[in-house]
Amino acid sequence: MRNLFRYALVLALISGGVAEAPAADKPNIIFILADDMGYGEPSCYGNKAIKTPNIDRLAAEGIRFTDFYAGGTVCSPSRATLMTGLHNGHGWIRANGPENLRPTDVIIPEVLKKVGYTNGVVGKWGIGVEGSTGLPRKKGFDYFYGYLNNFHAHNHYPSFLWRNEEKHLLPNEQLEADPRGGGVASKKVVYSTDRFGEEAVDFIARSKDNPFFLYLAFTVPHANNEAKNKGMEVPDYGIYASTDWPDPQKGQAAMDSRMDMHIGNVMAKVKELGIDDRTLIIFTSDNGPHKEGGGNPDFHDSNGPVRGTKRDLTDGGIRVPFVARWQGKIAPGQVSNHIGSSVDMMATLADLAGAEAPKTDGISIVPTLLGKPNEQKKHDYLYWEFHEGGFGQAVRFGDWKAVRTSRGKARGSAAKTELYQIVQDIGEERDVASAHPDIVAKAEKMMAEAHTPWEGGKAKE
Repeated sequence: MRNLFRYALVLALISGGVAEAPAADKPNIIFILADDMGYGEPSCYGNKAIKTPNIDRLAAEGIRFTDFYAGGTVCSPSRATLMTGLHNGHGWIRANGPENLRPTDVIIPEVLKKVGYTNGVVGKWGIGVEGSTGLPRKKGFDYFYGYLNNFHAHNHYPSFLWRNEEKHLLPNEQLEADPRGGGVASKKVVYSTDRFGEEAVDFIARSKDNPFFLYLAFTVPHANNEAKNKGMEVPDYGIYASTDWPDPQKGQAAMDSRMDMHIGNVMAKVKELGIDDRTLIIFTSDNGPHKEGGGNPDFHDSNGPVRGTKRDLTDGGIRVPFVARWQGKIAPGQVSNHIGSSVDMMATLADLAGAEAPKTDGISIVPTLLGKPNEQKKHDYLYWEFHEGGFGQAVRFGDWKAVRTSRGKARGSAAKTELYQIVQDIGEERDVASAHPDIVAKAEKMMAEAHTPWEGGKAKE
């Protein structure tokens, strides 16, 4: 293999080009995303009630991050940041609104495809609806199976899912149709999470001979909002059936454990195929825990030590679990306090694949993954903004976190900047802005430079 690489390098130098690493040296990448799973929800992050043994195993056999963040506090902007590497102040999709990825938006699979990757997405897309420029196969993916829009993804028993651009009909029947594609099922036969687990394993099996990128975006533990307090839909409560918990909380735990089971199946397939040593598996969430569908994030302490939930810019809305495993490359049992975000995934995955990434707001975390923290670049700051019910901004820089939001305030009210010493005060309980006007001014300058004017549509609640 070394001789083959040297030969390729010589050819490249003769031709004046840059040698591309042989396909065998490019890792397979499986990126698994939970939907609305809080920072404290997996058991490897301290949860005592919910069992996630396979996520725990990924952490034990790899690296677990303590200070990692989602790209946004709700679905679409978070997923857009993940795919583009642009934070909420620079990206096109900044709310759960009508925006779709544009032809000019470069995303991860487009970059990986240029260096020989086969790309698949299974699960919830949420950044390009039917007929739009943001469809997965218009943006570098070779295969798509799942939901295109967020409302359709509310229903865990849909009457159809998309396979590429065609509807794959399922035997579920809808109680009443929702024009946005969601609704509630009257006949529940096929659970979408189970289909996603099966599709993921099939994609891995048929893609094993060449480097592949699988984006596996589960829709649990998100609620079916249209089902109101019965929205924590799951085929059965499993090991939680005999608890004295309320049904929605049984459902939430069962959703997490069912997803964890499918993650275990993915890990087993990778091992069975003998590709463990060339497959990176990452698990994280798109934002903090929700309160819909009967969900109660306090019941299972879903946000752990951080304050707030989905739609908040305190850490409960944006700090998420993040674990990575790559046998033989990532040393097992590591815990990292590197401050990172899904904004870093474009740079990181391109780095691993030997691909050229566009200019983004992210930085590669490959040095941290591979046990070289002294070589790891750091962010000057991480930035978020939010456009529902007002306008909010947040920045994390070193030991500090600043939040400024008009959400929930009377129209016209001035938004005050709150400041927290986030390392000592992880729950963001003590606003120390008045004691540190110089730090507040620094944070506000960051907020001003990070935000660019946005011409997107009206945000949808």
